[in-house]
This record gives sequence, C-alpha cells and structure tokens, in this order.
Amino acid sequence: MADVKTISGVFTGAYAEHPFTKEPIPIWIGDYVLAGYGTGAVMSVPCGDQRDYDFAKHFDIEIPNIFEGVDISEAAFTDKEKTVIGNSDFLNGMNYKKATKRAIFELEQLGQGEGKTNYRLRDAVFSRQRYWGEPFPVYYVNDMPQMIDKQHLPITLPEVEKYLPTEAGEPPLGRADVWAWCTESNSVVSNDKINNTTVFPLELNTMPGWAGSSWYFFRYMEEAMRDEVFASKDALNYWENVDLYIGGSEHATGHLLYSRFWVKFLKDRGFVGVEEPFKKLINQGMILGESAFIDLKVPHLTEDRNDGSSKSSLIIKSIALSNNIERTNSEIKSKFLKRIFDDYYKIETDIDVHKILGSQVLDSSTMFKLKRASKEEFLNYISERLSFEDRRLHVDVSLVDSSNNLDIESVKKSVLDFDQLHFECDEMNTFKVAREVEKMSKSKYNVVNPDCICIDYGADSLRLYEMFLGPLEQYKPWNTAGITGVHNFLKKLWKLYVGENGIHVNAAEPTKESLKTLHKTIKKVQEDIENFSFNTSVSTFMIAVNELSAQKCTSKDILEPLLILMSPYAPHIAEELYSRLGHLESISTAPFPTFDATYLVESSKNYPISFNGKMRFTLELPLDMSKDEIEKTVLAHEKTIAQLEGRVPKKVIVVPGKIVNIVG
Repeated sequence: MADVKTISGVFTGAYAEHPFTKEPIPIWIGDYVLAGYGTGAVMSVPCGDQRDYDFAKHFDIEIPNIFEGVDISEAAFTDKEKTVIGNSDFLNGMNYKKATKRAIFELEQLGQGEGKTNYRLRDAVFSRQRYWGEPFPVYYVNDMPQMIDKQHLPITLPEVEKYLPTEAGEPPLGRADVWAWCTESNSVVSNDKINNTTVFPLELNTMPGWAGSSWYFFRYMEEAMRDEVFASKDALNYWENVDLYIGGSEHATGHLLYSRFWVKFLKDRGFVGVEEPFKKLINQGMILGESAFIDLKVPHLTEDRNDGSSKSSLIIKSIALSNNIERTNSEIKSKFLKRIFDDYYKIETDIDVHKILGSQVLDSSTMFKLKRASKEEFLNYISERLSFEDRRLHVDVSLVDSSNNLDIESVKKSVLDFDQLHFECDEMNTFKVAREVEKMSKSKYNVVNPDCICIDYGADSLRLYEMFLGPLEQYKPWNTAGITGVHNFLKKLWKLYVGENGIHVNAAEPTKESLKTLHKTIKKVQEDIENFSFNTSVSTFMIAVNELSAQKCTSKDILEPLLILMSPYAPHIAEELYSRLGHLESISTAPFPTFDATYLVESSKNYPISFNGKMRFTLELPLDMSKDEIEKTVLAHEKTIAQLEGRVPKKVIVVPGKIVNIVG
C-alpha cells in the first residue's frame, strides 16, 4: 500500500545502468511505490512527478531537469500536455507523446524491451444479491460449487413471495420453496427434498444486469434457431452489430466496456463474426434540476476563557433571509438582539440564559453572572461577542411554487430542526428562495418525479418538453413552469382536429398553402430525425399547427400525414386522433409520409410596394413576370393610383423577386 504522507526509504547499494547513456542509476526502496504496479520496480522521474521530487529532495538525490524552459527549483513540473523535452539527446524538442514513442522504439532497437499497452480495468464482481437476474447454473455439494451441465439449461427463476432479502440476510432466492437441484432427474425440485446425497441447494445469487445486456442483441437477429445458437450464420452476417447506441455517459461507459469484452470473447470462440458490438455512440445529455436554497445567517457567540483561549458556540434560532431582501451585518445583528429580548426576556423574572442561547454555550461562571445582569448588560455582552456565519441549505423543490415562494409551514413540518429557524419574509410576507441549476439528486432535494408530471400534463407533454429543451447531447436544465407551453401546443393540435361537435376533418381538397406547410414539415422532420435534432422537430410541429390553424385547414389529406409525422413524438394523442379519423389499426403501422419537393416550388412572389422607401401595401405577382410587366401592373393597380394622387412618378425601381419602389 502506498503512503504518500510520510517519506521513508533506503538505498540498496546497487545501481542500474541507463540504457542510453550507460550512466549508473542508484536503486532505492520507497514505500510509496506499489509492489503490485507493473513489475514493482519503476523509473523515478523527480522533475516530472511530485512524489519522486519530494523523495529525491528528502534524501538529497540529484534531480536532472529534462524539460525545456521549465523551472523545477520549487516543485516538479507535472503538466504533460505542455511538456517539451530537453537535455535528452535524440528526444530534445519533442512533446510527451512523440518522445514516449521514440524512446520505446529506440529501446526495442537496442533489445532492451518492447512496447506494450496496459489496460486499467476494475474488478467486475459477477454476482448480485437480488432477484432479477440470470440464475447461476450452480449447486453445492458439501459447500463446494458444482456446475449444471449445459444440456439441462436454462434454469428459470422460481416464484418468491417477496423480492426482498430474507430475515436471515440471504438474497431473495432464499425465499424460494422450489430451489434445489436433483442430480437424478436433472431438474429443479422442492427444497424439502434436499438430502445432500442426490438433491442439493442451488446458488442464491443472480448474475448482474450486464450479463445479459452485453450480448442479447444478437438474439433479436433471428427467431428460428434461437434454442440452438444466437442466430444462423446468414442472419449474423446480415445484421452484424448494432448501428446506434444511445445512452447517458455515466451508464453507457461501464456497459460499453462490458459489452466489448463479451463480444470480443464471443468472436474468439467463433459464436459471432464481429469484433465490436456497436457502430456508433451518442451520449444523451443529462436533465439537470433547478435546486432551491435558503440563505442562512448562523449566529456564533465567542467567549474569552480564563486560560486566554476563546470558544465559539452556535446560538439557537438561525436567521433565514428571503432572497429578495438585502441586510447589512449591523442590521442583522440589531434585529437578532431585539428578537432575543422580545421572544424570551421577561422583566419580572430572571433571564433564562439556556433558553435564550441554547445549552452549553457559556461556562458556568458567565452563566451565573448573566442571570443577574440587567437587560442592557445582557444585550451588550451578547452584542460584543456576536458574529454571523453565512450558510446555504437545500430545500425540497416540491415546497417551492413557480414564483420561487417557499411554503414555510410545510418546510418546518417536513425537515428536522427547521422549526428552529427564524424566517425573515419580504414586504409581501413571502419568502423567496435562491435558485441554481445542478445535477438532479435526492441529496439536493431537486428531483422532479415524472409520474407527477404525467398526472398533471400527460405523458406526451413530458416527452415533447424533454425533446424541446435542447439538442440531444447537451445537458439541459429542467423547469416545470416551461412545460405549459408544450401542453398548450397539444391542446391547439387537438382543436385542429376536434371541435365542439366532434371531429371536423373531412375530404376537402387541400389548398396550395396547406400542401406547402405539410411538405416543408415532412422535409424538416425527416432531416431532424436523421440528425437526432428532435428539439427543432418540435418547433417545426408548432409552426405547422399555427399555419394550418390560420389556414382553417380541415383536409384529411393534410391532417392525417401530420399525425403520422408526430406519432413518434407524441404517440398517445396521435394514436387517439388517428382512431377518430376512422382507423382500426395502430398509427405505428402507417407508412411514413413521402416528401414531394414540387409543393415547395414558389410560382409567385408577394412583392412589398413602397413609395419613396415606405412600404404601403403588398401585391402577389408571378415570379416569371418580366421587369417591365411588373412595373406596368403595379402602376395600374388601384392602390398605386390612390397613393400617387395624379402625380407622375420620377422613377420606378423594380428588383424582380424582391421589391418595387416608386419614387416621386
């Protein structure tokens, strides 16, 4: 075990020969070098490793500087990225990576060693004390594990009353009544038949989740031969491996490591024909929580003792300030002292110091003196020794409303010791919390339960809002108040299909504008799905619904394809509306709409018509109209005649496809 706090070691009296310079290098034994690391013998580089540097300084060992332009008089230089090698012959001027490769190459040429890649792997404990998992095909004879022959596999999990450990601390399979192995019938039998002669107890642990998830995707390739092999050779060669893996970075890293081990092992054994399980990885960003905080002023009382030392003690009743209140330390002290007196001091009785300040704050002699002090003496004594420490505490976000107002009474009931806090509210008698975006965690009290969101807004609102928050791979802060916008969009979508008298979608011929809206939506959503840009798809749906609502579209030829486009994003409302359109089968079986570029070709232009640079009206004209025809048509228009009031324009500026400006 390495000890980096103390420096100890001993010189062996032996030397090693430097492979390049042939100079003698002293060999030391140091307790910070791990015996299990590599061969247990390492090359010390004190100028580039702080532990080596401290060891060399302690024992006055020479520290050669192998870095160019770096001062190592005070400490080692440990930044490998900025390393430039110096004083090292053929390695001079190289960075760390190049110098490492060159040194390995030269050592190989000298026959002094060979390059090797070391993998840092953590131990993988391949068992879990839980119910859900593949059971081990193992039974015990005299406490020694015996494997069940593969011809008798698989064995399936038994039924249990509860999925919890037993009262004796055994895994959940310890609750099973039928969990013993009979070597005569080669089957699982009742536990009461265990005789340790022909019937033996089975293993109670199960395999971890990644035992199956590391390779199960091969089993989806083909069903026909599933009981014999993963899949037929033709199926394995056709499907090969998984095209896309989407997972959070924290989970996916471990799972990808395990899966690669398994697939490489299966390849070596000839079960599969691929080296890698997945072709592409996308790490979706984490949904962050918006934590709520209360800022505290925690009072301390510093007392001078007889031996010259001082003792700082907490006083009961810390102050919690609303986030929209600013107070100076003197104002806080003044209010605090007034509250001490108003809350506890009774003129007709002795001062109860314990009750005011808390127990064990002051020594007994000071307590005795203060009990007989006047009001002014008592407050002066406290005031001279009072100070405040700033603290910030998390509070449960479920106790904070959308305006950041804290439910003080609920906080006092739900959190131990919070009833001892004095909450200073604002002029409106509300207490505002501070907000900060952090990782969602129970310890930060900022977890939002998706079940509650589904109850209040529906699962489709939750799905759309999560996608709408931002790009798939980015970390995104959650704000429940923002989901109302998506929820209102789904209401607007519903109204596009359903009115007061039921469904109002009909067989009307679609307009040119509606066809354009639909096909630009198909094009954009298709591109977004391929690029995993789901947030912009949601924006596109919102634009489409707004445009179709403005067009008063009721055509089934438009609204039905729109539903199919939306179904992967909002499956529940899409499924419901699809059935109301008269379909008996699921919307998931409907073919994806086909994009037709001809509907996006513009045949006309809505020209802004300006007079002396100020736009007065617009006029839609064919795009293939010539410059002279545009001028003639605009000048003949009734609105132009009204604007000119009989004047002859000095000049007419026409930019085809853009603007018309009449001067004079």
